[in-house]
Amino acid sequence: MDDKLMLMIPGPTPVPESALLALAKHPIGHRTSEFSNVLGEVTQNLKWLHQTQNDVLMLTTSGTGAVEAGMINFLSPGDRIIVGCNGKFGERWAEVGIAYGLNVEQITAEWGKPLDPQQFADKLTADTDKQIKAVILTHSETSTGVLNDLETINRHVKNHGSALMIVDAVTSLGAVNLPMDDWGLDVVASGSQKGYMIPPGLGFVAVSPKAWEAYKTAKLPRYYLDLGKYRKSTAKNTTPFTPPVNLIMALHTTLGMMKTEGLEGIFSRHQRLMKATRAGIKGLNMPLFAADEFASPAITSVAPQGVEADKIRSILKKRFDIAVAGGQDHLSNKIFRIGHLGFVSDRDILSAISSLEVALRELGYEGFTPGGGIAAAARVLAE
Repeated sequence: MDDKLMLMIPGPTPVPESALLALAKHPIGHRTSEFSNVLGEVTQNLKWLHQTQNDVLMLTTSGTGAVEAGMINFLSPGDRIIVGCNGKFGERWAEVGIAYGLNVEQITAEWGKPLDPQQFADKLTADTDKQIKAVILTHSETSTGVLNDLETINRHVKNHGSALMIVDAVTSLGAVNLPMDDWGLDVVASGSQKGYMIPPGLGFVAVSPKAWEAYKTAKLPRYYLDLGKYRKSTAKNTTPFTPPVNLIMALHTTLGMMKTEGLEGIFSRHQRLMKATRAGIKGLNMPLFAADEFASPAITSVAPQGVEADKIRSILKKRFDIAVAGGQDHLSNKIFRIGHLGFVSDRDILSAISSLEVALRELGYEGFTPGGGIAAAARVLAE
C-alpha cells in the first residue's frame, strides 16, 4: 500500500504532521522581521533543549558538518587530540582530524562495546605538559546502539584542566539527558533528522565560553563553517548565509511540541521505548548486539543467528512497509538496527515487534514462542 512507510531507522526519523504542514507553507523572506522573530524563539528553545545558557548555533548542514564545525573552529594544525572510536562515527571524527592535519590519537573499543573511561583518564593524567587540546567522543554510537559514558569521561577531561570536551550528540540530543552546563561540556553537535523530529538539513553546535576562548587562537581554515559568523548573526536573530527557511519553521513547531512534553517526559519516553524494544527482541530469542548496561535509548541493534539480517529487513519493508537500518562496514548483513528516537510512540514499537515476528517465521526461524516478542514488549509498556 502506498504512503504507509514507517521509519524505524536512526535517522531520518518520523516527522509529525504539524511539522510537515509547516514545511508545506509558502517560504517567507529570511531577512524579514517575521522570520527574525521565529529565529529568536527557536534559539531560546534550543538552549532549553541543550540545558545551557551558552550559544546554540544553527548551520545548514548534516550532523557530520556540525561535528566538523565543532572541531575546526577551536583547533590548530598539529594539535594533539584524543578521539574515542568504537563504531562508524567515532572513526569518522578521527578521519576528519587527520584530514585537517591534527595529531590524532585514538582510544578504541570493539564495535558493540563501550569505550573505557579509564583509558581516557590515563592519557589525560599522563599529559603533564597539557599538550592534549581536545577529547572528541560520540555519545550515542549510531552504528552499534552503544551509549558511551560521557559523564565519566568528561570528568576526566575537566580534571585535565585545559582540553576541550567535544561531543557528537547526533543521536543522543533529544533522547538522553545531556545537561551541557551542569557537566561543563564545551562543544555539543547534533543534527535535525534525529531527536528534533524534522528532515535532514540543519546542524546544531552549542559552544561554551571556554571553547570561544580557544576559537580566538585556532588556526584551522574555515569560512562557511566559521562559527564566529553564526554567533554574531544569531545574537541579532538572523543568519550569516541563506538558511532553509521552511526547515526552521518546522523546527519551531517540533521544539514547541518538545517543550509541551517536557525534558523529563522526553527522556522517560525514550527509556520506555528502548526497554520495550529490547524486551521484544529478547522475547523472540534473538541476540542483542549491545548489552543492557550500555544500550542507547535512541537505537537497538540486533545480531540475528541462523538468519540473514538483510533478509529480515527486506521482508519488513516489502510486507509491512517498515524500514529498519542495516549494519555498516564489517557488520553489513550481520546486524539490523531499530531506531526509536524522535517522533516514535508505544504503538510503533508494538507494530515493529509483531511485524518482525512474522518476518522471522517467514524465513523459517522458529526459535521462539509465538507471540513471545509482543507479550514481552507489552509488559514493559504496561508498567
